[in-house]
Amino acid sequence: MTTQEYLKQIDEVNAKGPYRPEWDSLCGHETPAWFKAAKFGIFIHFGVFTVPEAFNEWYPRHMYREDAPEHAHFREHYGDMKHFGYKDLIPLFTAPKFDPKEWLDLFTEAGARYMTPVAEHHDGFQMYDSELSKWNCVKMGPHRDYLGELKAEAEKRGVVFCASSHRAEHYWFMNGGRTFDSDVNDPAYDDFYGPAEYNDNLKGVVPPFLYSVTIDSPRMREHCENWLARTAELADKYRPSMVYFDWWINNDAFRPYLKKFTAYYYNRAKEWGKEVTIAYKHNVFPLDAATFDVERGQLKDIRLRPWETDTAIAVNSWCYTKNNEYKTARSIVGDLVDIVSKNGCMMLNVGPRADGSIGEEDAKVLRDIGAWMKVNGEGIYGTSTWKTFGEGPTVIPEGQFSDTMREDFTSKDIRYTCKGGTIYAFIMSAADGIDGAELTALAGGDFPGEAVKIGSATVLGHEDVAVSVRTEAGALRLTFGEKIVSEYPVCVRLRHAE
Repeated sequence: MTTQEYLKQIDEVNAKGPYRPEWDSLCGHETPAWFKAAKFGIFIHFGVFTVPEAFNEWYPRHMYREDAPEHAHFREHYGDMKHFGYKDLIPLFTAPKFDPKEWLDLFTEAGARYMTPVAEHHDGFQMYDSELSKWNCVKMGPHRDYLGELKAEAEKRGVVFCASSHRAEHYWFMNGGRTFDSDVNDPAYDDFYGPAEYNDNLKGVVPPFLYSVTIDSPRMREHCENWLARTAELADKYRPSMVYFDWWINNDAFRPYLKKFTAYYYNRAKEWGKEVTIAYKHNVFPLDAATFDVERGQLKDIRLRPWETDTAIAVNSWCYTKNNEYKTARSIVGDLVDIVSKNGCMMLNVGPRADGSIGEEDAKVLRDIGAWMKVNGEGIYGTSTWKTFGEGPTVIPEGQFSDTMREDFTSKDIRYTCKGGTIYAFIMSAADGIDGAELTALAGGDFPGEAVKIGSATVLGHEDVAVSVRTEAGALRLTFGEKIVSEYPVCVRLRHAE
């Protein structure tokens, strides 16, 4: 199908379906039950940009910026960009060790309930089969349907399959190649590099005036139509339960196309009998139309509508590089508990190596998270927020790119979730050993008889440790029969009295 044929089909489906490309209609869409229950998912950045195993996933942009270290790196390793450019890395991207079974073994061991591979990053290379472009991993590179194989393996294990599109940013992503004699300027490759629109507002590490682009800017209408058709094709071919978008769909030029896609996707999902959602950043959607996402960051308080954090095991890159700096499983679990206590989900990124294997650093973190989840998962999966997310001295910086800014949690930091007649209280640090906790949110107050009635208390993973419960005016006091030491949060199951 061509782009124009897809655009016609989108209009026809939206004319017949229950959802129209209007905010009032789209706000009637419900957050999927699977998303509310899942709490923990895996994000995957893997593609041609991994071949150099250097810098980060923005390598293809910066290799075409003459003042960038990536430019010097590319010339040193691959040569003159007029004759050998980013497109020429594709034959080197064969991923001989890509094994979706091994990946899903690891992701399920980690306790992930959903998975979101990047279907197309800013570089414009599709990691799935497409009729709209030959520049994809089925026709080139690995000659395998990366998305299709992952989807099949995920569905065998009950892991919800999702996909992300970063196509919007491709409009300007490779534009540095316009400023010197590079292959970006060769008309033979316009269907891959184009538009690569360049002007003074669209240069720099991250162009500072991205929102100056309008629908009347050169080739922008063409780009938006192509974006819409590609995204609809992705949805139709792979039926993901969530489509995640990166940030530049916030540009006003995308708005009518975004509404058309959202209606199309929601209408198609009705036909498929699936619950779906869209993850977005910033303020592009009204609150009830899709699922809010915070990149590498958290929220200070409970959000009434379910939301998501997308973050990564590596601090410096979303893809694998030889110089990645890794977070600890302990810090990630702490963030996960905090996010879940505030009605959120964590989508944790893994960056496989260029050969398709997952590095041991990433794998160890995932296995350590999984070991904790096997013991404490009942306080995570399928839970709801309690009347407060928690208490304690540690301040959580709010907003994107704040995921490494918080101080370490202390034993005074508590986070709460609940499910049925049970409250789960997570003591966020036990590194120095704890013999109990004071839960001020469960205090008796002036009338102790009105306090939360706790019938039993159990420390998950330490069921043989006795726990005494005493309601006081200022706190519900827990006393453990022996000291518990753990580098991870400790979860206490509090059952309401019968």
